[in-house]
Amino acid sequence: MTTHDAADERLRRWRLVLGGDSADGTGRALTGQDAAMDGALTALYGSGGGGGTGTSRKGGGNRSAGLGASAPSVARWLGDIRTYFPSSVVQVMQRDAIQRLGLSALLLEPEMLEAVEPDVHLVGTLLSLNKAMPETTKETARAVVRKVVADIEKRLATRTRATLTGALDRSARINRPRHRDIDWDRTIRANLRNYLPEYGTVVPERLIGYGRASQSVKKEVVLCIDQSGSMAASVVYASVFGAVLASMRSISTRLVVFDTAVVDLTDQLDDPVDVLFGTQLGGGTDINRALAYCQSQITRPADTVVVLISDLYEGGIRDEMLKRVAAMKASGVQFVALLALSDEGAPAYDRDHAAALAALGAPAFACTPDLFPEVMAAAIEKRPLPIPDTA
Repeated sequence: MTTHDAADERLRRWRLVLGGDSADGTGRALTGQDAAMDGALTALYGSGGGGGTGTSRKGGGNRSAGLGASAPSVARWLGDIRTYFPSSVVQVMQRDAIQRLGLSALLLEPEMLEAVEPDVHLVGTLLSLNKAMPETTKETARAVVRKVVADIEKRLATRTRATLTGALDRSARINRPRHRDIDWDRTIRANLRNYLPEYGTVVPERLIGYGRASQSVKKEVVLCIDQSGSMAASVVYASVFGAVLASMRSISTRLVVFDTAVVDLTDQLDDPVDVLFGTQLGGGTDINRALAYCQSQITRPADTVVVLISDLYEGGIRDEMLKRVAAMKASGVQFVALLALSDEGAPAYDRDHAAALAALGAPAFACTPDLFPEVMAAAIEKRPLPIPDTA
């Protein structure tokens, strides 16, 4: 690309970003596909968040914009942006359209759902509309949710099973291992008093090895998920992970969702789509009540991992919540507090409650789906959690 071509491309991109007002300084006219792309951007960002006229994308001037109120016009726009932009950009624009232009109601129409690009955020929106969804739309909505769930499961399931199977093997230590099962690091540490300096070696009187996870249940996992509106993406990922964990015979998995009420969805774990449609996003939060229920279900505390996924904005009894966490930890439960389980970055959360949990030895941090298997493996093996540096 020549210097002239590079400069022309930069000018073109700035023209698309700024929106084409007379004061944008580019003096550049758009034609063909560029003009169509500009029209799609203007329909969303040129209106300042509504239909009709409004501000340009750079925040100045008046421009005619908006998607209108009809499903056909929105469906055409959705088709346009899928033509002109990559999938990752389409998903961002869809999310902005739902927020800025109030398109949630239109998502209740089957033809609209067939036109959108499915992603985690869209699933969260559909779940929040679940109770208002007409019967004619529910099957289409389930198909959209199932596609997203299948994509997530395909990306994460194999590594999750492999990581946790290894953790279960390592957690089942035995003292008469076969040679291939010897844990040499732990064996050497356990036999340092038998060091023979003249030979420069350690005599391993006691061997420590990895057990091999049998088909019996080795660990119990309780996923306790906050279903308040801000936790939508976390609910989606946690439901998929719950189904993956439930498919492992060595792990007994329980999945509990809560707002001000507590719902046990364990019997639906064979299908994460059923789990998701069993949630009701929105409402208040009573973490204490949810933990009380989870605590009542624990039968083998030393072999149990409780994972609380919540932004910690507690509407219940704060001191009781903290007492329950302390009691579970004292009984031998491995307690994990995740502020979010998503790729959205650091969430808003109650910092006082997070600090109180950290003081109890249960630091709260945001976790990406890719990191979650490592977090669970560390909890199963009772070793320090791999907390991100940004926590």
